[in-house]
This record gives sequence, C-alpha cells and structure tokens, in this order.
Amino acid sequence: MPRTALRICPLCEATCGLTLTIDRGRVTGARGDRDDVFSKGFICPKGAAFGDLDADPDRLRAPLVRVDGELREATWDEAFDAVAAGIRPVVERYGPHAVGLVLGNPNVHTVAGALYPPLLIAGLGTRSLFTASTVDQMPKHVSSGLLFGDANAIPVPDLDRTDHLLLIGANPLESNGSLCTAPDFPGRLKALRARGGTLTVVDPRRTRTARLADRHIAVRPGTDALLLAAMAHTLFAEDLVTPADLAPHLDGLDRLPAALADFTPEAVADACDVDAATVRTLARELAAAPTAAVYARIGSCTVPHGTLAGWLVDVLNVLTGNLDRPGGALFPQAATDRTPRPAGPGRGFALGRWHSRVRRHPEAKGELPLAALAEEIDTATDEGEPIRALVAVAANPVLSAPDGDRLDKALASLDFMVSVDPYLNETSRHAHVVLPPPPPAQSPHHDFAFNTLAVRNQVRYTRPAVPLEPGRMAETEILARLVLAVTGMHGADPAVVDAMVVDRTLAQAVTEPHSPVHGRDPKELAALLTGVNGPERRLDMMLRLGPYGDGFGADPDGLTLDRLLAHPHGIDLGPLRPRLPQPLKTRSGKVELLPEPIAADLPRLRAALAERPAGLVLVGRRHLRSNNSWMHNVPALTGGSNRCTLHLHPEDAERLGVRDGQTVRIKGAGGEVTAPAEVTDAVRPGVVSLPHGWGHDRPGTRTRHASADPGANVNQLLDGSLLDPLSGNAVLNAVPVEVAPLSAAVTKTCRALT
Repeated sequence: MPRTALRICPLCEATCGLTLTIDRGRVTGARGDRDDVFSKGFICPKGAAFGDLDADPDRLRAPLVRVDGELREATWDEAFDAVAAGIRPVVERYGPHAVGLVLGNPNVHTVAGALYPPLLIAGLGTRSLFTASTVDQMPKHVSSGLLFGDANAIPVPDLDRTDHLLLIGANPLESNGSLCTAPDFPGRLKALRARGGTLTVVDPRRTRTARLADRHIAVRPGTDALLLAAMAHTLFAEDLVTPADLAPHLDGLDRLPAALADFTPEAVADACDVDAATVRTLARELAAAPTAAVYARIGSCTVPHGTLAGWLVDVLNVLTGNLDRPGGALFPQAATDRTPRPAGPGRGFALGRWHSRVRRHPEAKGELPLAALAEEIDTATDEGEPIRALVAVAANPVLSAPDGDRLDKALASLDFMVSVDPYLNETSRHAHVVLPPPPPAQSPHHDFAFNTLAVRNQVRYTRPAVPLEPGRMAETEILARLVLAVTGMHGADPAVVDAMVVDRTLAQAVTEPHSPVHGRDPKELAALLTGVNGPERRLDMMLRLGPYGDGFGADPDGLTLDRLLAHPHGIDLGPLRPRLPQPLKTRSGKVELLPEPIAADLPRLRAALAERPAGLVLVGRRHLRSNNSWMHNVPALTGGSNRCTLHLHPEDAERLGVRDGQTVRIKGAGGEVTAPAEVTDAVRPGVVSLPHGWGHDRPGTRTRHASADPGANVNQLLDGSLLDPLSGNAVLNAVPVEVAPLSAAVTKTCRALT
C-alpha cells in the first residue's frame, strides 16, 4: 500500500518541507508539506521532481574501482582498500599538501556533507583545499570576516518585516534565494509589495525578479561596487548617515568619508551607466525607509570587485541603521550553533596565512581558488610538490571551474583520485575509485549550513523516507570510512569517527565557563545522548549544546533530538532578533568598518572609474529547474526555459547579423563554445548571457539524458586568470567575449549533432 513520508528538500537553499508518496520502496510523488513550520506547503519544480531525481537510472548503485585503466564495479571493502592503498603512499612520500581536497556545492545540502569534510581536512592536514565557494560566494565570506571577525557571520534581509528591499545581482524568483534561506521567496517579495513596501532590483538583465520590482536598474555588469560606493558617498554628503543604536558597536565610521570621497554619483555614472540623479535617489530612498535591507548575491560576487561589493552592502546597512535591526539585515541563530560565547574581542579574521604554489594566491577561509586547481596539479615549481592525489566530494569542477579543458587533462595525470559522487560525470570519470552515495530519499536531512542563513529561526530533521537498498551504503558511513582510509586508520569501525568527535566536543564544552555543561563529566554527558547511529548522536549533542538546547538537563524545555523527532514538521524558534555585539569576533570587539585589506583594495576600485568595456561582456544566469550541473540528467527538469542558449539584445543581434535561433560562436580568453542565439530585450545592449552548469559532452560519462542535449560549458570561455584578489573568487561575470554567427550550413550541422 502506498504511504507518505516527510522529507526536507535538499535540491536548493530554500529547504522546503515535502510530503513524499512512497510505493514499494520508491518515491512516486512529492508535494509541499503544508504543516512545515518554515515552508508552509511551498514547492518548486525541483521539489516536485524529487522522485524522478531519486530514481534516476544513471545513478551508480555500487562502487567503481579502476582496474587496467577501466572503471569496474567492486565491493565496498575493495573500494576502500583501493582508497587507502592509493592515498597513503602519496601522503607518506610527498607530504599532506600533495593531496588535494575538492568539495562541491551539494555538500551543504546533506547531513554527511556537513559532518565529515572538516574531519577529512583535519585528518589529512592538507592546505590544498578547494571548494565551490571560490566560484560563488567567497567574497561575502571574506567581507563578513573582515567586518565582523567571522567569515560565516552573514546578515540576511528580514524579508517578512522590511519596508524597502534593494536586490543587487540576485534573481531569487529563479534561484529560490541564496545566502538567504527563504522558502517561497517569490511569495515573500509579493507580500512586501502588498504591504506597501518597495522592491528595487539592480541587474543587467530584466529577470523575473526585476519584472516584479518597483524599479529596475540595468547597471553595467561588474560595476556594483562603484554604484554602492556612490550611494554610501551620498549618505555622507547629504547628512543621511543614521547608525542609531549601532554607534557603540562601530569602529572606523569616521574614516569612511575620506575613503569614499572619489566615488561621487557623477564619478560613477558613466562607468555604471546609471545617471547621478538615480544613484542619489537610491541612497535617499534607502535612508528614508522606516526599515530597509540591501541584499546582493552571485552577480555581485563573481566580478572583479566582489569583496568590495559585499563589504559595501553591509556598510550601507550600517549607515542607515538597518544592520541588526528588525526589518533590516540580521544575524540568524541556528539551533546547532555552539553555545553563544560572551560578547567581547575575538581572534579576528586573517587572509593569506598560506599561498598557492604557482601564482601565490592567498588562502581565504582556509581555501585556495578553485580556478587554480589545474595549475596546482600540472605545474612544477620550487615551492613544493604539485598535487598528486585528489579527493573530490560531490564536486564537478570540470564544469564549474574556469578552463575545464585544462583541468580535464590535469585530472587525467594524477597518481590517484577518489570521487564521492552518485554519477559518473565530467569529473568523476577520472577517478580511480568512485564511491556513490544513496538517493536522497534513503538519507536523513538536517540543514546545518542553511539554518545559519535562514530568514526565520527554526529547526527541522527528517529521517530517511526509504530504507537503504541492499548493497547501498549510507553517505555518512561512506565519508566516515573515507576519513579512516585517508588518515591511516583503514579497517577501523566507522563508528569510531563519530565517537571521537563526541568525546572531543564534550571534553572541550565542559571547560568553557559560558557552556551549560561547564564542570560536568563528559562521559556522563555522552551516555545521555540519543539517536540510532553516530550522526544522530552528534546532532543530539549539537542541539543540546546549542542556543536553544536543554544543556543536558539544565533547561528541561530546551531542544533535544527526541523533542525534534516528536515534531516532524519542525519547531518554530521565532523571528530573527538583534544580536550585536555577541556575534562579533573582531580584535576590537566591534564592527570594523574600514579594515586594512579593504582600504588597500580601494585604489583598484578607483581605477575602475575610468574603465569601459570595448565590446560585449558576458554574464551568467540561473534557471528555476536547475542547480548548477546537478539536474540536467532529469528529463522533467530540462527543456522549456531551462535551455543553454545565448541571450543577446536585438540591437547587438542586428549589428552582428545574428538571427534568433541561429548557432553562434562565443569566444573568450579560455576558449570558445557554440550555442543557439536567443534574441531578447531582457538583457541590456552590450551584454550577452549564457547559463552555468552545461557542457555534458565529454566521453566516458554515464548521464544519458544530459549527454543527449549537452549545451555549452560557459566556464570554458574563461582561462582562470581573472580573480577577485581578496577572496580568490573567479571572475565569471562581466568578462569580455566575442560573438559571431555561424553559417547556415554549420548551424544545421550543430543542431543535428545536439
């Protein structure tokens, strides 16, 4: 008989609650959970297609091990034997930094991806860490680290209470939100306008979000930081700076006017292609609103001045008194955060503690730029050993990093590679061992990362909706065994990994004066933990030690895993609340408004005042039915608007002699690709747009649907040389390209091939 089961959707940052229909161990339907405390029944096409993705026949069902050059199915024991035999000799001969670790975006969508990669990093002791952050949001981490002392202290807009929202480089009607976890983001924006609020969107494309807005500013790509700087300048020039209750928590406010003196509205107008009067209006409206929030996303991050743009977003929220204020931008408080420490000076945030070997890129947040991965493998220097072995967890950098062709060749040269991935894709096809996690219905779910970015404090946990199929291994066990295999403990019981974390965490917690368990016996505390396995015991521990926890009995009404399991639709913990100065970990204990690395980068922004693109510039775009390169193998999520086409303005199409639907060649510094042209006035003149995550045309993959309509890899247009210097983030937007039509005969051939 069919039954239902609850599941939190892991397919984007919105984290919506789902009600799954299960029949004979298979998900046959998915709808929104109307009783979910956070999403209240909202669902998008990705969530509705949960069953199709879960049952994708191209998902690997057993490990693969390379034998005589070919990947063959193997047992789990054989696979982990091969991992230990491949990684340990590299560490012992060349040192830990010769082993690279690449973490992809899906890690933050799983329980296993939150709990075990930190142990992999620590166990290996490698500095060769690369993640999807440096092709996405690293500038925001760096600006938050410099301002607040904590790279993960990212304020989010209080969507449900704000009167004025300024969105920059964000398209949440397609992305469902990012660095701002908000189920039904579209509904929240409509509610903002319905209650008389104002929505302004700054974007070179007239996106679905821009069409909803009161005002759309079609800024020139890559100039967001200039626009924001001019708005801040206006606030000072017109005596509109009102930090209000924030004033005691600020350091450097008096130095900002001089730092921003050159960025007048008139000075930035030509560079941004936004007239000075409009810049002043944006600043005045922000200052005049009863409450307001500035929110910027990937379009402002993946540009040459991404960190400065992220910094200026929070500067504007500070100058208008809207940081840490209801209706402004606040710091969420997740249930699994450690017990909040008392307010006061912290260690601060440092950049460049080590550097990459080849181009000497500084680390940021412990990571090196993903754009540098290929050269760190294929280039010898006197600075140490190149990367000779690689562990990739839920990562497909051949498609997500610049110059995939070079990385493709570099991966083929590795001594050893292990990939944790459900698919044989463009990256995992190079692995010597592939460890496939089970489908999401067979895994538990709790949003460790996204609850730290949620627009409302809440907590939810769902156990697997479907038991593990015979021959499958839980992703938590896969990663625990991987930790053991690469750290010289191969063959030990994987439960020892979780037990060590519990023992270490509790031993530290009892020494902290602010902890609810200060002075208690850690063994006694460990005996109180509940859960059916190690990961659940760790979750129970984190909940109990967290800001809403029971403190192992100190607060009988506090959170525990048992209490959470008794509330299958989640527990609402209330709206976001002001928290300053507690979240601050800067050396001063204050918001440091003009940190030295920011001040040192401002001359580069001043130089941009005189820069103008000589031709077309490229920007990316997102689709509602896609998330990076994950979902192009699911027929229900491709086609329609989710196609790999090049958007270009009618004026540019006429000038270039391009017809709608005609195949065009796009050329950049890293190479060239072809794609069908889609002529549309949704992009401003001088701008072309190609979506991210496509290019499924390499041999040796096993993604039949994606390969049948591969699209073009936009990142192949980039050579990896353009980075935001503070964060190491790849510049993926506002890059120059050339576009030319192909002949009718070539266009016909291209269509036949695809």
